[in-house]
Order: sequence, then structure tokens, then C-alpha cells
Amino acid sequence: MNIKLVITDLDGTLLNDKKEINQEFWPVHQQLIKKGIIFSVASGRQLYSLTNKFHNIKDDTLFIAENGTVVNYKGEQLLIKPLPFSDTVNFINVARQIPETGIVLCGLNSAYIENSHPQFQKEAGKYYYRLKKVNDLTQVNDTILKLAIYDFKNAEQNSYPVFESYHNRFKIAISGQEWMDIAHYTATKGAAVSKIQKQLGILPEETMVFGDYLNDMEMMAVSDYSYAMKNAHPEILKAARYITEKDNNENGVVETLKKQLL
Repeated sequence: MNIKLVITDLDGTLLNDKKEINQEFWPVHQQLIKKGIIFSVASGRQLYSLTNKFHNIKDDTLFIAENGTVVNYKGEQLLIKPLPFSDTVNFINVARQIPETGIVLCGLNSAYIENSHPQFQKEAGKYYYRLKKVNDLTQVNDTILKLAIYDFKNAEQNSYPVFESYHNRFKIAISGQEWMDIAHYTATKGAAVSKIQKQLGILPEETMVFGDYLNDMEMMAVSDYSYAMKNAHPEILKAARYITEKDNNENGVVETLKKQLL
């Protein structure tokens, strides 16, 4: 096994259910770097949220943010897939009609919300380090990466059916039980990984990925060493070549890295 690139999702994967990183991760990361292996985080989270959470290793980490709409490595933007603003406005208006939801407009410079619900603001704050409250999302002036919908009921059952018909022209991704993302049709974590592999000269057989939810699906196809977390969504368990022996609360990613690579 000659792995040159390790990519992991965060929520439900590297992080436990309390959104914490196990302290065993940090020395393992250093061992990967010493072996010449590039470490990458691929998440639906905002780039600023990722660089803040991994601030002490940000210079050695490749960040795939906003579900593959933007990629940053060593301070350089390697990829950006913006969402046309006219389409964004349409999605905002449609999403406003869905009961018990909140909208996050994800821009290159910041994320924006107009909903004041305390629980929604708390949940949005977990994933968006730069977050601004505005009166009208359709008036925001920024490069838009995606639209994220927080569903108080269940994203897959409540919000997704409303947007299912847009699948042919946009990427509609279920990124968690409560979250759904709408982005450029070619913007996925898997597409971002493929782009990175080409740019860095790394093959699928030299790539290891970890994921747990439906927005990780495309990543499973671009790596010969694709791992679904033990706690993963049933569709991810089917798509991955391997399943971790331990779940995200048992430090499954780190334990697999130690066993397979170190």
C-alpha cells in the first residue's frame, strides 16, 4: 500500500458526536506528514470554519470546503465552483416556503442568514465561523458557493423532495439528518478530489478516503481505499470498499490510519 493522500470527512467521521477531535489524531497527523502523506479534510463546512478548527496544522492540510465548491492548500485556492446568483435567488425563494427550515447562504467571504430562530442560529454557528445576519439573502453581494438548508424535521424527508426535480442541473446533497446543500452541478467532494489528484499527480490507488453520509458518496468512487464509517448511512456502507472497525465515537478514522499506514 503506497498511500500519498488521506482525505476524511469531519462530522460523523473524524469528529465524535460532540464535534470533538480525539487527541490521538494530532501525533498521527504528524506521522503522516513525516511519511510524505498529504492530509486533507473534506467537509460541507465553511473554509474559515475548517481553518479555525485545524489552525495549528493549517499549513500542512488540504481543505476541501463547502462540499467541494472550494479547495485551498497552503494558502492557495486550487478550485472554486460558484453558484450563479440568479439561480441562488430562485432557490432562496423556494426554500422560504418550506416549513420549519432555515437558510444559510454560503459565500466566499462569509455565510449569511436571515432567520432569527435561536436553535437555527446555534446550529449554523457550529459549521460557519464567519456568519452574518442580514435582512434579505437575495440582496447579498458575494461569490456564492452553495445554499445550505437546515431542516428542523428531517432534510431527506422534508426539504429534499422539494428540490429533487433540480437534480439534472444542480447538485442536491444530503449532508446530514438536518442539512441539505444546493451547489453547482459539478461541485462534489469526489469531483474536488479528482481535480486534486490530477493537479498533484496522485492516483486513486494512492488515495484513502473516509466518509459517513450521502455528501461523501462521490468520494467513495475516486479512491481504491474508500472507507465507510461503521456508523455510516446505509448507502455509503454499500458504496465503500471497506468499513472501519470502529465508529466515529471510537476514533475510527485514527485507529484505521494507525493500523493500515503507521
